[in-house]
Amino acid sequence: MTQKTPLRNFLYSFKYDYHHTELCKLESKQIFDKEENDKVLFSDTKIDPTVSPFIKSRLEIISSSESYPKLLKSIENENIHKEGFKAEYLILEGDSREYSERREKLKDVGHCIEGEPDFDTPTITYAICNYKNVWYFGTFIKHNPGWHKHKKKPCSFSNSISMTIAKTLVSLASKGNKTKQLLDGCCGVGTVMLEACFSGFNIEGCDINWKACAHTRENLAHYNYSANVYCSDIKDLATQYDAAIIDLPYNLYSYSNDEITLNIIESAAKLSDRVVIVSNLDMESIIKKSGLKVSESCTVAKKGKSKFLRRIWICEKLVAQTKINRILEASTNH
Repeated sequence: MTQKTPLRNFLYSFKYDYHHTELCKLESKQIFDKEENDKVLFSDTKIDPTVSPFIKSRLEIISSSESYPKLLKSIENENIHKEGFKAEYLILEGDSREYSERREKLKDVGHCIEGEPDFDTPTITYAICNYKNVWYFGTFIKHNPGWHKHKKKPCSFSNSISMTIAKTLVSLASKGNKTKQLLDGCCGVGTVMLEACFSGFNIEGCDINWKACAHTRENLAHYNYSANVYCSDIKDLATQYDAAIIDLPYNLYSYSNDEITLNIIESAAKLSDRVVIVSNLDMESIIKKSGLKVSESCTVAKKGKSKFLRRIWICEKLVAQTKINRILEASTNH
């Protein structure tokens, strides 16, 4: 049997630690409308792997077959002419082939492509892989790990969310769509904004604490990122956003209580129909009071024996309330 190609154009591979399993599956559902399985996911949705901390690579499938010789024949029939190409072997779950065998298969693939290879600075990278006894070949893009440089940002504090969570909040809010306009409603030292800027998202931030805003601006400037940061209570903002990210205050560096929390969430709901909220406390009852509906949620534990948990809620504005608000806004404008 040949050409047993899935009805999907892309194969994504994932990498994550056990304590991020729930978070990764939540992210893949938001971006691809389904969870990854065996750290592999097929989809017709094209996403830059670097928008996610968990997506290791993207293979745009050119051909596939259960028969390895027939896959090679299929590659030959593509008549690929590329100078400076590179071929890699993508190891997926369940593939236990030894290095020597993988290397031989890469040679086979190289012989099917016309042009001189360039292993150091390739103009294009192809890859071959095997998943559940089906061979796949296609163009290959890896995750860019350059965002890890943010570990050395000049301003930080111990209770900041991790870069992995921050990066995931951006992908959850945007669903991986870089055209979306995002708001970081309690930006702190800018951990979320740094990850958004690195991946090419449009984001603005605000914080009621002037020191936090100063630290965010310093961190952004350190990496030559450009984004607006407003020293303001979120309730005083008027711009509408496609999604808002709210890392609620921890009552450490700024005072917070249920009334303040409700005000922040309600204010975010006025600015966006989609709000992603993170907290170390259970905020679901307060979220319901704000007029938002929780569509998905998860908990994220720290690696190791720590019992510290963060909870993440993906919230959507109730449709009826959204329509009422828009009618009121229209009548006010007239």
